[in-house]
Amino acid sequence: MLDWTDRHQRRFMRIISKHAVLYTEMITTGAILHGDRDGHLKFNDEEHPVAIQLGGSNPKELAECAKICEDYGYDEINLNVGCPSDRVQNGRFGACLMAEPELVAECMAAMSDVVDIPTTVKTRIGIDELDSYEHLHQFIEIVKKSGVETFIIHARKAWLSGLSPKQNREIPPLRYDVAYQVKKDFPELEVILNGGITSLGQAEEHMKQLDGVMIGREAYSNPYHLIEADKRFYQDEHELLTRVEVAKEFMHYVQNQLEQDVYLGHMTRHILGLFHAQPRGKLWRRHLSENAYKKGAGLEVIEKALELFE
Repeated sequence: MLDWTDRHQRRFMRIISKHAVLYTEMITTGAILHGDRDGHLKFNDEEHPVAIQLGGSNPKELAECAKICEDYGYDEINLNVGCPSDRVQNGRFGACLMAEPELVAECMAAMSDVVDIPTTVKTRIGIDELDSYEHLHQFIEIVKKSGVETFIIHARKAWLSGLSPKQNREIPPLRYDVAYQVKKDFPELEVILNGGITSLGQAEEHMKQLDGVMIGREAYSNPYHLIEADKRFYQDEHELLTRVEVAKEFMHYVQNQLEQDVYLGHMTRHILGLFHAQPRGKLWRRHLSENAYKKGAGLEVIEKALELFE
């Protein structure tokens, strides 16, 4: 998620699940080709399996970026065809590309030609007036000819004007039935569902008809609810960590990063939801929020927040 799922957040989530695939925030081709490449692409080895999500619509630039990302060690290249924000549209990428399936297919073919790792697409079920199932079916039919085998479907349409990105995550109704129909019509494809999933129980229900689920907002705001994901979906019976043990494990990473002059607040902002809905959880969040951004703040801030919680 843009501005949220950075390498610190992903390293934290890897403590909670050893197997779930983690995704980067969307990174534009321009940022990779002309910006701080290491700043955008470096990640921790512990994050694997980790997929990078690219934003762009120029096949040549996407191919160049895909190769760069593969060389950095990413496990998957995902093209964003679902983000509806204005700045994304102005760059001619994101959800507006649903109106140009031939261009998306050309982009995917260009990337898959230069990398050995999987290339996947994340899309909406429609945009604006192009919201019929027939249009989505045609979009997938055209794009899959480029060799794409995995489609991640956010089961809402997107309005490219009139709604903010936040409203586009909440106002258009969820249509899980559309994703189910895609799987029935394209059984050879891997179809992964995204949108509105807030529990592992819901995920299990969806996976009776689909191949996987992607959880975004709930994974960020209530990360510990994924603690049983490895047991329920990957048959890994390792002993589950408590919330406090997760915090203490993450503190080892924080200490290492502090020694590399990483700002404490850049890391603690991702762990505010660890004690979501727990008694005294507000004390944890308040202490981190009020103290992690102070000059010279270090590991003692997290230690004190834990002490207040316990």
